Amino acid sequence: MSVTKPLRVVLLGPPASGKGTQGRKLAAALGLGYLGTGALLRENVEAGSDLGKQAEPILARGGYLPDDLMCSILADWLGRQREGWVLDGFPRSLAQAVFLDDWLAKRGHKLDAAISLEVPVEELLDRIHDRVECAGCRWSGSGNQRLEGGKCPVCGNPAGPRSDDSDENFRSRHAEFESLTQPVISRYRQLGMLYSCDASAPQDEVALRLLQIFSNRSA
Repeated sequence: MSVTKPLRVVLLGPPASGKGTQGRKLAAALGLGYLGTGALLRENVEAGSDLGKQAEPILARGGYLPDDLMCSILADWLGRQREGWVLDGFPRSLAQAVFLDDWLAKRGHKLDAAISLEVPVEELLDRIHDRVECAGCRWSGSGNQRLEGGKCPVCGNPAGPRSDDSDENFRSRHAEFESLTQPVISRYRQLGMLYSCDASAPQDEVALRLLQIFSNRSA
């Protein structure tokens, strides 16, 4: 699907709602850049970078990084983009939402859409127990999607459970989502730019629903 202009989209939802999977699918279908903030942080932790060292203890206890640090990371990435993009997991707080609006406004741009993925808590827990991630390309999915030998279906590297996918961490992240990110979702709803999607459906069905949001923008 082609679009008439670069689109700038944020994808929001609780942990394990499918933001990474759907964000990649949507970006590929619309020809947009994609950034998964969680995967970016985990890459830095594994690489032992300065950012990773700051993030590691926070991620280990299931927390979110402070707004100033996350906004700095996003400003660096956004500044290198020349076309539209899909942001997975940002903004997570009202302060981050205001930062993004201001960053775009200073460059004569604005956000096109905010999408909220909605999944019951019980299903999110089931997904956490079955979720795996590739350390190579950062593909994420369920265990039964792996190739023989537990290999990633995209790049062939080993794919296994994430170190932060415990019940305790999930409950901590979900509580922070409720307190920090739900107000962001409410803000976008009040601005008339929020699209809610039942993400408990099969992956391909959810992806089709998300594409339909932008069907009226086709060239």
